[in-house]
Amino acid sequence: MTLTGNWTYPTAIRFGAGRLKELPEACAEAGISRPLLVTDRGLADLPITAAALDILEAAGLGRGLFAEVDPNPNEQNLAAGVAAFRAGGHDGVIAFGGGSGLDLGKMVAFMSGQTRPVWDFEDISDWWTRADAEAIAPIVAVPTTAGTGSEVGRASVITNSDTHEKKIIFHPRVLPRVVLCDPELTAGMPRAITAGTGLDAFAHCVEAFSSPHYHPMSQGIALEGMRLVKEYLPRAYADGADLEARAHMMSAAMMGSTAFQKGLGAIHAMSHPIGAVFNAHHGTTNAICMPAVLAFNAEAIRERFDSAAAYLGIEGGFEGFRAFVQELNDRMGIPRTLAEIGATPERIDELAEMAIQDPSCGGNPVALTVEDLRSLFHRCM
Repeated sequence: MTLTGNWTYPTAIRFGAGRLKELPEACAEAGISRPLLVTDRGLADLPITAAALDILEAAGLGRGLFAEVDPNPNEQNLAAGVAAFRAGGHDGVIAFGGGSGLDLGKMVAFMSGQTRPVWDFEDISDWWTRADAEAIAPIVAVPTTAGTGSEVGRASVITNSDTHEKKIIFHPRVLPRVVLCDPELTAGMPRAITAGTGLDAFAHCVEAFSSPHYHPMSQGIALEGMRLVKEYLPRAYADGADLEARAHMMSAAMMGSTAFQKGLGAIHAMSHPIGAVFNAHHGTTNAICMPAVLAFNAEAIRERFDSAAAYLGIEGGFEGFRAFVQELNDRMGIPRTLAEIGATPERIDELAEMAIQDPSCGGNPVALTVEDLRSLFHRCM
């Protein structure tokens, strides 16, 4: 089977190995003639970024680059990116990289024509309607990891550097107009990043599948996304040059992001404050929290995961699935505790208060309290 295609769901997607060369066509499709490529500092000097800039320059699209993006991007990164966008006379953004580059790039395009502060557009009620939709610059997304699925998302996560809170900024037009998915771009990912990002995709699927909200399309996508991670993440982790595994993981990442329109839950509610306070890797944090949250939600999700386990070829129903999750974490070299990634127990009360405010709580199958979250943090420490 040839793992390539042009898809139109949930947006226009050009998928397949070697398709980075189509970047100029993707820009034209999105209506961009003077792109600003936004990525993170770690990617700025890597060959894949140079290759993208060379392709743009050869097509007469310039070499506009902004790379002042932190691993957990904040409003200061955003202000600098918007300033670079305006100063360079750019008319669109190429969001390039993992979750941080994609999220910040999307927000640069979003905020480039707005006059209100970014926090006015947090994913609360209908706050997104405050934005001037016509002033949002077009976006082409080029993922270089297989995890967040931000390339097909309508929101970004931005950290408030004053309060150390992660905020979800949402608008329907933040969904990139064109996505260019080239699995060759992920072949050089270190094993730890392959694991953390892959388990981020898995967490999205698990929480979407667990959510009590009604969305059968997302439910089906989440189930198949879990299968792809189960089958292909161990292969991608063992051999980074396995392009079949890399391609399936890129699909799983997009599927997780699409599925969690149905909702997230306690895993993400906990992971967001941990990332904001301790600057921890988001996917790794999700993976650490996942076994404890599955146990907490057990009675509410047991029946549906009995069915999922059968589809996934896991014996033992829900309990077998829960054991599989811990085994997968261990195989991927994921720490068993938050303490191992720098979190400290004296901050638990603060973390629990931050977590209960996270919008992800609304998708948890068991209603959460501050005390529940405090207990979960203790268990994960």
